[in-house]
Amino acid sequence: MSSVVRKRNRKLQLSLSEVATIVVYFHLSHYREFKNFYLIEIKKNMKSEFPKAVSYNRFVELMPNALGVIASFLSNSCLEKCSGISFIDSTILKVCDNRRIHSHKVFKNIAQRGKSSTGWFYGFKLHLIVNDRGELLSFMFTPGNVDDRNSKVIFPLSKNIFGKLFGDRGYISQSLFESLYEKGIQLITKLKKNMKNKLMPLVDKILLRKRAIIESVNDELKNICQIQHTRHRSFFNWAVNLLSGLVAYSFFPKKPSLNLKSKDNCQFFLAP
Repeated sequence: MSSVVRKRNRKLQLSLSEVATIVVYFHLSHYREFKNFYLIEIKKNMKSEFPKAVSYNRFVELMPNALGVIASFLSNSCLEKCSGISFIDSTILKVCDNRRIHSHKVFKNIAQRGKSSTGWFYGFKLHLIVNDRGELLSFMFTPGNVDDRNSKVIFPLSKNIFGKLFGDRGYISQSLFESLYEKGIQLITKLKKNMKNKLMPLVDKILLRKRAIIESVNDELKNICQIQHTRHRSFFNWAVNLLSGLVAYSFFPKKPSLNLKSKDNCQFFLAP
């Protein structure tokens, strides 16, 4: 008589929306580790809000199931509209220390080595476009070895962008400039030291100096929303952490901003 293998088919005690809410709320809390946050804040302090909260290990197993819910909410409810003044940049997302690359298994064949202004790293890149109010317009994450000027990155990112797009020297490319210009986007970057000076409107020079706004956004995403750490044990939980961090940022009451009034914004956009 053949033995029958029994499988447990437990029903979810927490809905996917509750799982997504808890993960996003973590990024808005003061906790630095998710385990402490879940055991103290959710299981104890918010027991009435989440009476069916499961054990920590079970919750970690449920997190990948909420990836689609979080991604859908981020794309449909958290991305704002372009104002005509936008800033583009990428930031690195390390998944392990460089000394542990050869023994790292969680992101093997997914993450890649890349090089930034601070040196080599192993992981991914987060590509962002924000408006003059520091609001997210579009995003994409890629392996760490993908060039910022890659057409498969730039064109999807700038799909709903118009007007002036400010970037650093890493986006210098004549072919990219021409391709974006045909789509109604003027790519404006600083010049490299070995390049000839070009005449640039004063307004563009001023706004180019304000490009630090997107660097401030990246700083808040990493240091407040904690979208980067090396404790992940699966790719899907890493993706949940990243997307929920972006969702949490969209709820920030105060974001890095140029504080442009609508009239000034229009003048900047129309300036020759």
